[in-house]
Amino acid sequence: MKKILLLSDTHSYIDDHILGHVDWADEVWHAGDIGDLEVTDAIAKRKPLRAVFGNIDDTEARQEFPLNNRFTCEGVDVLITHIGGYPGRYSPAIRDEIYSNPPKLFICGHSHILKVMPDKKRGLLHMNPGAIGKHGFHKVRTMLRFTVHAGKIENLEVIEVAR
Repeated sequence: MKKILLLSDTHSYIDDHILGHVDWADEVWHAGDIGDLEVTDAIAKRKPLRAVFGNIDDTEARQEFPLNNRFTCEGVDVLITHIGGYPGRYSPAIRDEIYSNPPKLFICGHSHILKVMPDKKRGLLHMNPGAIGKHGFHKVRTMLRFTVHAGKIENLEVIEVAR
């Protein structure tokens, strides 16, 4: 079993509250718009990190992290990208991969809107953790945490933080 902290859209912001949740996790997954790499450096000093770059990220972040990150965790096929869309409205940049070889868990960021929803047609679960950074229109900062065990995603929790 692995405990996962899922976040996105930090926009160069990290604090002790976020790092406290990092300490809870076995792995941290970041769905892009990192901003300053000090954010990912601070996370990676504490726990293993899987991340993708987002549309605001500079050349340095794009050299360190991929656009798409596909991997298997505890029997769950995971695909992370920054701009991914939602079931029925996937981004053209990732749509073909989702249609031809759907993962079990599809994760994106970008919208600053927390959503977790199934795509019954593709047999996958879509997650967008919202935004945990302070930059953007969102009124509440959000992250997700959950466990992955024996091919199942369980114990999903929403973490809300006041701006």
